[in-house]
Amino acid sequence: MAKVDLFAIGNALIDQEFKVSDEFLTQENLQKGTMQLTDGETQAQLYAHLQQSQNYKGQASGGSAANTAVAFGALGASAFYACRVGNDELGSIYLKGLNEAGIQTSEKSISEGVTGTCMVLVSEDSERTMHTYLGITAELSDTQMDFEPLKTAKWLYIEGYLSTSDSARAAVKIARQIAKENAVKIAITLSDPAMVQYARTGLDELIDDGVDLIFCNEQEAMMYTETDSVEAALAKLKLLSHDVVITLSEKGVLVSNQEQHFYVSGRKVLAVDANGAGDAFAGAFLYALNAGESLQTAAQLAILISSEVVSQFGPRLAVAAYANLLTSFKKESA
Repeated sequence: MAKVDLFAIGNALIDQEFKVSDEFLTQENLQKGTMQLTDGETQAQLYAHLQQSQNYKGQASGGSAANTAVAFGALGASAFYACRVGNDELGSIYLKGLNEAGIQTSEKSISEGVTGTCMVLVSEDSERTMHTYLGITAELSDTQMDFEPLKTAKWLYIEGYLSTSDSARAAVKIARQIAKENAVKIAITLSDPAMVQYARTGLDELIDDGVDLIFCNEQEAMMYTETDSVEAALAKLKLLSHDVVITLSEKGVLVSNQEQHFYVSGRKVLAVDANGAGDAFAGAFLYALNAGESLQTAAQLAILISSEVVSQFGPRLAVAAYANLLTSFKKESA
């Protein structure tokens, strides 16, 4: 297996996207803008309701860390994705899509069971609400992971959604140890306000004694640190991570460490679907750092890539689109 720059661990999910009304979310008792875990039967009932009254936008391979790995890889670096899918049609589709995007995977990821699915409900204001049946990925463990690529990687990337799984957290602990033994930097995303609200202890375990880079949005930052301002949240997060990146939606991003502190304004676009935007942001940011760029340049590129994801339905751009945007970015920056 070839060496990779990024080793990402996350849940493997097939997204089913629908355009929905706020009234529908209320009727289904769904908390707007968050991810809710469910069982297969309950999700099937919601799917039936969606098909009856809402606008179906299509199927896409998702999973937070996978979306990040695709952005990272499509921009020109190399990535490996550790996950768990079922030995079913959706599992085959999922891994095939990653491999076609240039992301390395392992046959260890395939096991008996059902591949996870996520109903992505996009409101008129482009906000995404997710209803997730994890399927076999709920039991993601170290037995599905080939840790060899991690030993020579530059970055280990962990999605906060893994905080709900005992076995996944145990696997991350092993990955963190391997990363430390091999001078691999560790990055994590808090992923979702619901993870902070309902799986706080799990997030604490994933972060453990600290990381090199933490991604979160302003709501997650304040909830996790139990503060009422971004500035106060930032001060606490800097005790856990060398670099802290707090996205501020369309307003931009705040980046800080012990040496520098700056804000980069957002890019105005017509927002269609926020699903995957934060994932793409992290992938582009990590790509730029891996390429030796400054934190400022990384933030600027990440804003460009993520704003393009927001401009369309689905969690990822076409693979070629990332490279085209990078070319345009370099020309404008020259």
